[in-house]
Amino acid sequence: MIYLLLAIEFFKTGLFSYGGGYATIPFLYNISLKYGWYSLSELTKMTAVASITPGPIGINIATYAGIKSAGILGAIVATISEIIPSLFFVIIVSNLLNRFGKNFYVKSAIETLKPISCALLLSVGVGLIKSDLTNIKIWVLLGVFLILSRKVKKEPLLYILIGGMVGLLNVFI
Repeated sequence: MIYLLLAIEFFKTGLFSYGGGYATIPFLYNISLKYGWYSLSELTKMTAVASITPGPIGINIATYAGIKSAGILGAIVATISEIIPSLFFVIIVSNLLNRFGKNFYVKSAIETLKPISCALLLSVGVGLIKSDLTNIKIWVLLGVFLILSRKVKKEPLLYILIGGMVGLLNVFI
């Protein structure tokens, strides 16, 4: 039964998470609350690890969530279920954009989806922060990164990599 639920939930995630891998986070947040397959703290860690590993973030998170909830077979089911909607969507949309891509209404619809995706991410980010407000390590890391980003102008990727390494150390220590 868990494999069917994984397939349904990750198919929905793949189908409705427009805007890239981070757009899957609101769905994963709801899955965590609904089924308890992983905690919100684990979702934060999954996102950090998925951000620094090669491959699409949404698929990496689906794979990790599948392993966490139902082992290797769960990872396979979640990953394939996450990919299938995108595969069909890309085939259909690429054909339609070739025909109608310059249409005012099509361009407007696509531009409208961008701020909606940002609002969803902000909403989940606030929820994740609320779930772990007492973790002093998070606040210290945030403070260090804020100071460093102001004083030492480096590529944001460097801070993401450092944050990912700190997150991995936090998982294993």
